[in-house]
Amino acid sequence: MKKEIAQFIQLQSSKGLSPLTITAYRKDLLQLENFLQKYFEGEIIIDEISRIYLRDFMRELSITGRKNRTLARKAIVFKNFFEYCLKSGFASKNPAINLKIPKYEKKLPKHFTKIEMEELLNIPDLTTKFGIRNKAILELIYSCGMRISEVANCQLKQVDLPNKIIKIIGKGRKERLVPIGKFAVRAIVKYLKYRPQFVSEYSDESLFLSKSGRALSSDELRAILDRYIRLVAKTKGYSPHSIRHSFATHLLANGADLRAVQEMLGHTNLSTTELYTHLSLTDLMDAYKQAHPRSKKKD
Repeated sequence: MKKEIAQFIQLQSSKGLSPLTITAYRKDLLQLENFLQKYFEGEIIIDEISRIYLRDFMRELSITGRKNRTLARKAIVFKNFFEYCLKSGFASKNPAINLKIPKYEKKLPKHFTKIEMEELLNIPDLTTKFGIRNKAILELIYSCGMRISEVANCQLKQVDLPNKIIKIIGKGRKERLVPIGKFAVRAIVKYLKYRPQFVSEYSDESLFLSKSGRALSSDELRAILDRYIRLVAKTKGYSPHSIRHSFATHLLANGADLRAVQEMLGHTNLSTTELYTHLSLTDLMDAYKQAHPRSKKKD
């Protein structure tokens, strides 16, 4: 089973999935392999794995306190893995095809208010080259709703400043074109004047470079943004991804078309984007309750 897992993981990596997603897939499958070992004396034979084994594994995870969100992810990974084995000739059936995917409540993503976003965007110290770079990063994410991994992988050639457009390469190597707002354009233009100061022998054509001249990694970007976010966030639960959430929420709150926002975010399913609609409605209800003279009256 180890060989099949390795090949499946390699295939997923080639699809452009994030390292964190790949790590989670590998961990899920190795955990399953370890559980299945008790049913086999020697090597685990893919074609002898039954749905009952998988159901027992899921039940054990549930008993030990795994939440439905985690169980749902594992069930989907197992379905995809065994489907891969079936198509690749490693198995004659998919034992996970009827495996139940637990339902779970999707959490509404945390986002910053417009005032908080202004505070966040104004934190970088523009008297330093690092502050100028970080300001450009913040403005770009908020202007275009980019994922951190998409910013880390962004190349100079993807940014068309004269036409105020960026080509974003998202999950699964899917490309999308997104407008860049004027504030982000200004910030990037200013950063590009200072970018040569970051260039070293290690540099490539990545848009954002680190102190050493290498491309800023996703982890480095998160560390930079986390420092700023801690200065603005009033409660726990905010992350660099909250800037992307703010992009979507603020667009929809101001009347943007849902499908246009879906396209800009790079969501495959409209239902994922609709989460931000619910978030906007929550904001509207809060504003109503605070402002309307009869909203606080008891029935």
